Amino acid sequence: MDDGAECILSKFADDTKLVGVTDTPEGHADIQRDLGRLEKWADRNLMQFNKGNCKVLQLGRNNPRHWYMLGADQLESSFAEKVLGVLVDTK
Repeated sequence: MDDGAECILSKFADDTKLVGVTDTPEGHADIQRDLGRLEKWADRNLMQFNKGNCKVLQLGRNNPRHWYMLGADQLESSFAEKVLGVLVDTK
């Protein structure tokens, strides 16, 4: 699952998080490329992501929003997510 990933993959039980830090178009492309790799990995292993639970949390001041795709689906943007019981938000 991690082979060739530019970003950090955090895995816990049935939860996977892709974490990338970027302020350039190339960085956005790296994150999108890793999302594509995850989708291909899932296809090869006859698995699928619950895309309804996949969200994008973008942090930082004056951070231009970038849209990401998982397969043919655009991922929903979120302003807050729980990570192991801790609420992380854009503030």
